[in-house]
Amino acid sequence: MGDPKYPRRAWRKPKRPLNYDLKMDELKTLGTFGLRTKRELWKAHTELSRVRHQARSLLALRAEDRSKKEPILMRSLARIGLVSPDATLDDVLNLKVSDLLARRFQTIVTKKFEFKTPYQARQAVVHGHMMIGERRINIPSYVVTVEEEDSIRFAAESKIPERLKKKQQDGESGHSEETDHEMTDSDAAEAEVKQQDVQEEQQAQNSDDAGGEQDAKDDAVQNAGTVPASENAPAES
Repeated sequence: MGDPKYPRRAWRKPKRPLNYDLKMDELKTLGTFGLRTKRELWKAHTELSRVRHQARSLLALRAEDRSKKEPILMRSLARIGLVSPDATLDDVLNLKVSDLLARRFQTIVTKKFEFKTPYQARQAVVHGHMMIGERRINIPSYVVTVEEEDSIRFAAESKIPERLKKKQQDGESGHSEETDHEMTDSDAAEAEVKQQDVQEEQQAQNSDDAGGEQDAKDDAVQNAGTVPASENAPAES
């Protein structure tokens, strides 16, 4: 047993922390799950490594020993929702770090109560607005079991549900007004197009009428300038 003042770290840093692709993946994961520091991500990686190591160790055992120890591991993982009750060790080896982060209290609160960002859910958890049954949980990294998931609720004195409901109603009313405005604009645009079509038809008709009058005038002038040959011939004496 080590000194209580200097406990052993519960995480391991990556071997190449300055790798650009690794840094981008870590930052993306931090933003997706609302993690505060990379230390929380490294803890999840370390826990996943421990679980996978147990699964590989069970695969190397004899059938008798494996049949005794494998159900213990599978029950513990199924209890926290990482695998299904009828899963196998191959499913355990296929787990990803996102599967572990999805079972955090912060992530489940974000999905269940439709917070805009996981950081809003984290703030609600840390400030003591969330409860599991009759227990107030203020630890965002708390691993929620399958049985506890349905009993997550807001504290009785919390005003966050009212604010979320009000924002949701304001968003729906704003969306409906925007839709009505778009419909009004489309009707006005359609009316303008129809008016332009009518104007073009009137212009075309006026131009046809003007062309017909001009042709009639030209015919009249041509007929007036043409004299019959009997009239132009001199009278015979």
